[in-house]
This record gives sequence, C-alpha cells and structure tokens, in this order.
Amino acid sequence: MKFIFKAFFKTVRFVLGPILLLWERLTPPKGVVRSPEAQKLVDQKCQALALYQFKTCPFCMKVRRAMRSKSLNIELRDAQHDAQHRADLLQGGGQIKVPCLRITDAQGNSEWLYDSNKIIAYLQQQFD
Repeated sequence: MKFIFKAFFKTVRFVLGPILLLWERLTPPKGVVRSPEAQKLVDQKCQALALYQFKTCPFCMKVRRAMRSKSLNIELRDAQHDAQHRADLLQGGGQIKVPCLRITDAQGNSEWLYDSNKIIAYLQQQFD
C-alpha cells in the first residue's frame, strides 16, 4: 500500500511540477522599482540571506513570488537535488523542510527560519 501512495504522489508531482513552474514563469509579480543606490543597499542586505527550496514546492513558489515582488536578490539553494545544500539544511536547521531562509548575522551566526508565512513576514519587516 505504501508503494502505491508513493507512486501516486510521484506521478502527481511529475505531471503538475512543470505546469506550476510554467505558471510561475508566465505570471511574475511586478517588482519594486528602486533607485540604483537603494537597490544596491538592498542587494547587500540580501547577501546575508539564502533560501533553501525545492523548485516545484508550492510554498517555495509563494516565497519566491514575494521575493520578486520586493525585488530581492536572495540566493536560491536547491535542497532537493544538491546533496551539499541538503546536508547544510539538515545540519544547520535540524530538518529537511522547505522553504527555509538562512539568515546570517554580522558575526557569522545563522538563524534558520522555516514556514513560508514567517519567511514572507520577515522579508516584509526587513525590506518595507
């Protein structure tokens, strides 16, 4: 029975994944337009952030749309297909769950923020 469920959901992901990615590409939100100097400051703040994600995860897509709407250039790390990023997520965050935003402070300490709503709230707080 477990095999049937795994096969079913794998098929659903295989069919719906490309459709979701196409939808994301065809309907991008309009980003915030800043002066070049202001965008440079935002980009510098974004260097301390990294989003661990799966490409076709709906919650990851939600966070990526929020990032685009705020014109945030946050590094995307594929925790599904990249073994090193997956290991970093497990070691640093304690679990392989996406989306996860890694926030590194000036001293090099990292905070791992899970849950798409919490990540979006953090981004709104920092960049509004």
